[in-house]
Amino acid sequence: MQYTAFFLDIKCIIVYYFHMKILHRNIHLDLRNDLGKKIVLLMGPRQAGKTTLTKSLTDNYQYLNYDILEQRELFRKKDWSREKQLIILDELHKMPKWKQWLKGIYDDEGASTPAIIVTGSAQMDIARKMGDSLAGRHFLYRLYPLDLKEIIQNKICSPDEAMNKILSVGSFPEPFIDGTTQFYNRWKRSHIDMILRQDLLDLENTTNIVKIENLIELLKTRVGKVVSRDSLAKALDVSPHTVKNWLTILENLFVIFSVQVWSTSVEKSLLKARKYYFFDIGQVDGDIGAKFENFIALSLLKQMHYQEDRGDGDLTLNFLRNKLEQEIDFAICDKRNPLLIVEAKWDDNTPDTNFKAFSKFKSKPEYVQLVGKYTQERDTSFNLKIRHATKWLQEFEIKT
Repeated sequence: MQYTAFFLDIKCIIVYYFHMKILHRNIHLDLRNDLGKKIVLLMGPRQAGKTTLTKSLTDNYQYLNYDILEQRELFRKKDWSREKQLIILDELHKMPKWKQWLKGIYDDEGASTPAIIVTGSAQMDIARKMGDSLAGRHFLYRLYPLDLKEIIQNKICSPDEAMNKILSVGSFPEPFIDGTTQFYNRWKRSHIDMILRQDLLDLENTTNIVKIENLIELLKTRVGKVVSRDSLAKALDVSPHTVKNWLTILENLFVIFSVQVWSTSVEKSLLKARKYYFFDIGQVDGDIGAKFENFIALSLLKQMHYQEDRGDGDLTLNFLRNKLEQEIDFAICDKRNPLLIVEAKWDDNTPDTNFKAFSKFKSKPEYVQLVGKYTQERDTSFNLKIRHATKWLQEFEIKT
């Protein structure tokens, strides 16, 4: 029995490293095509696979990490090989005035000799909204955890197996490929600990890590629900302004992402409460319905950002709610109208009656009810599509 267990462990290790080495990501070809045209900014959660992906683009690269103290002098002197095809600069956003520094490199040397990719585990496009000094000098890409398209393309497992595994251990490459709850529970603790005790402290001067951890625990139980900052503040014994700041920090560090109610008025929309979902679906502390809704939310967000990063539309992920408090889970919208409206139901293929309350948009969006358990697919009289989630998610694109 001991020998059998030993060889099973060896098999798991071989399978894991095999997949990690050749894992194909959706944005791989886009990144290759853009090398040398502009500086490429690649951001996303820790351990989503950014370093593995960038190193797979070419064998002729040099990798520098600002987190490594011994390499910071190389950053300061801009001391890397100009004969390499690609320079990978990791965690550069932790360097003071990194955008001005990068702008100087682009203006002095251009983007092609060698090509430069900057990677980071915190939002690097925040300043873009306030007049970014890198305007016109960069392309932005976001890499999120695995989705069904990537899992099926890499032949890791069947669609339904993939969804069930994601609902259990999330879709970050390492715990997903291992697939066991024991490994995931250990990985999860170290993952959050690294974000809060390394990345957070690098970006924010805070002594409230324990309360931020408590905030995360509260959010785990509220996935799919409208979240009140006031109620969170009361539970944590801090001000609503502090909670707002902490939520923004957690979004910037790719722990959570928010979905707000859709409105044509920006001012009204910003006043509304939001829903929060996790990039690591395994974090969700709720029933299978909450986990499934988070799974759909992340799948929609990833596809939406993928299309945006390729230059296909300027989109937002929202939910729909009216004055009668009728609600639909998700709506992907452009600046004027919803384009795709989605309700997530784990095991209910009865058409949700709330769709009819949002059936008169001039844009004529696509209406879809996604069901987790296998269901008989059909179209209703008011153009609602009832679809099995794993099949639909493998094929869908947002029509802009």
